[in-house]
Amino acid sequence: MAGSTSNRAVLVVDFGAQYAQLIARRVREANVYSEIVPHDLSAAEFAARNPAGIILSGGPKSVHVEGAPQLDPEVFDLEVPILGICYGAQLVAQQLGGEVDRNGRAEYGRTQLTRLGDSALFDSDVPVEQPVWMSHFDAVVEPPPGFVVTAKTKDSPVAVLENVERRIFGVQFHPEVVHSPYGQRLLERFLRDACELGPDWNTADIIEESVKAIKQQVGSDRAICGLSGGVDSAVAAALVHRAIGGQLTCVFVDTGLMRAGEGEQVVETFRRHQGIELIHVQAADEFFGALKGVVDPEDKRKAIGEKFIRVFETASAGIEDARFLVQGTLYPDVIESGTKNAAKIKSHHNVGGLPDDIEFELVEPLRQLFKDEVRAVGSKLGLPDEIVQRQPFPGPGLGVRILGEVTPDKVEILQNADVIVRAELADAGLEADIWQSFAVLADIRSVGVMGDERTYERPIIVRAVTSEDAMTADWARIPHDVLATISNRIINEVDGINRVVYDITSKPPGTIEWE
Repeated sequence: MAGSTSNRAVLVVDFGAQYAQLIARRVREANVYSEIVPHDLSAAEFAARNPAGIILSGGPKSVHVEGAPQLDPEVFDLEVPILGICYGAQLVAQQLGGEVDRNGRAEYGRTQLTRLGDSALFDSDVPVEQPVWMSHFDAVVEPPPGFVVTAKTKDSPVAVLENVERRIFGVQFHPEVVHSPYGQRLLERFLRDACELGPDWNTADIIEESVKAIKQQVGSDRAICGLSGGVDSAVAAALVHRAIGGQLTCVFVDTGLMRAGEGEQVVETFRRHQGIELIHVQAADEFFGALKGVVDPEDKRKAIGEKFIRVFETASAGIEDARFLVQGTLYPDVIESGTKNAAKIKSHHNVGGLPDDIEFELVEPLRQLFKDEVRAVGSKLGLPDEIVQRQPFPGPGLGVRILGEVTPDKVEILQNADVIVRAELADAGLEADIWQSFAVLADIRSVGVMGDERTYERPIIVRAVTSEDAMTADWARIPHDVLATISNRIINEVDGINRVVYDITSKPPGTIEWE
C-alpha cells in the first residue's frame, strides 16, 4: 500500500528486529503514516521517497560484528529528522564519530532512566526518573561531535543522545513497547516537533489509498477472493469489492476445518448482507484426503495451502478473466514466514504455503497492516461486528490445532471442545481482554477414570493469550473457577477426552498456535 501524496511517510528502517513493525504501528497510532523499508536502501532511494522522518529500528546484532547491517552514511546528510532506537541509536553514534563498546554489563528488561537537563524528546512534565525497557549488550559510551547526552541509566552513560540542529536523535531503550510508559509520548514529540507532522492520517486514508492501488493493479480484469471465515479475508474482500465492485467474485471453500457454525455465518454475511457474488464450495472430503497420513505441521500447512489453491482453480474455471487472487495476508504473517531481515518462524498458508505454479497474481491489500487496523477498516466498510471482532483464526483452520494426522472425527472432537472454551470465557466476561482463545487436540493419550472405569483417551489443551498485535503474547490469567468449569464441561460433554490442561507459555518462546 503506497503512502498518500498528502501524508508524507515516516520510514521505519528494518535492521532485523520484529520490533520494527511495532514501531511502525506506534507511529500510526499517532495518526502519522509509516512504512517499513530495508536498511540497504541508498541515500538516493531514501530521498526519492521524500520521507518526513526516518526511524532506525533495533536489531539482533552488534554494530561490531562482521557484516552487521549499516546505513548509507549519506542518509545523515539528507536533512531529514532521524531517530535511532537501540541498535539504531548505536548506529547513529558509530557512523557519526561516537563510540560504541561493551560496557561489561548487559541491560535486559525494566531499567531506570535518569533525564539530564533539557531535552527535545521529553515533555517537560515527564518525570526525571522513569522506567524504560532495555534489550542490549553494547552501549554508546561516547556521543558523536555535536551531540548532547540527555539521559543515562546505571549501565548506559549515553541512554539518549540529541543533535537538535541536525534533528538527529538516538535512544538506547525501546520507546515502542508498553513497558516504557512514556515511550509513546517521546515518539510523538519526535513526530510533532522534529518531523513537524500533525495527526492527520487515519483509517479513511488506508481505505482511500488501498482502493487506488487495487484499481491500478487489477484494472478491468476479474479477481477472486478466498473467504476463510476469518477477519482478514473478510476485510480484504470488502476492501477489494469497494475498489472493483462486480469484478470480484468470492469463493468460500468449506475445508471442513472451521470452527462450529462459522461456515453458515460467512455465507449469510457476504451473500445476503454485503451483496458480493459468492461461490460456496463444499470441499471437506478433498482436504481430509490431502491430509491423510500427514503429521508434520509444515507439511500440513503446505498441503492445505496447495489444496486451497487447487480448489480455487477449479471453482474459478468458469469465471472469465479471473487473473487475480485476493488474500488477507497481514504483516505478522509475512514476518513469521521469514523476510529479508527476519528469520523464518513458520510458514503461513497465505504466504509461504502457496504452490510454485500458482496461476493467479496476488492482491494483498492488508499486507502492511496490523490486526487492529484491519478491524478498524472492516468497521468503516460496514462489516458486522460478528465478523470484524472475531478472534484471529489461522488460515489452515483446525488443521494446525490438531496435533498429528487430521481426521473428521478429530475435527468434530475439537469443534465441540472449542465451543465450550469460547462460550465459558464469554459468559465470564473475559473475551474483551483475550486476544485469542481456543482448544488444541493433542496426539497423545493418558489414563483416566470415569464412572469407576479406566479410560485411555486424548487430552484437550486450552490456550488463551493476551496481545496487542500477535508479535508478542502472554498467557491469559483466567480465574481458576472458570478453568474448572471449562475442564468439567469438556470432559463430561465431549467424547474421547478425559483430561484438560492449560497452556501457560508466552510468545516468545512459544508461538500462539501450537503448529
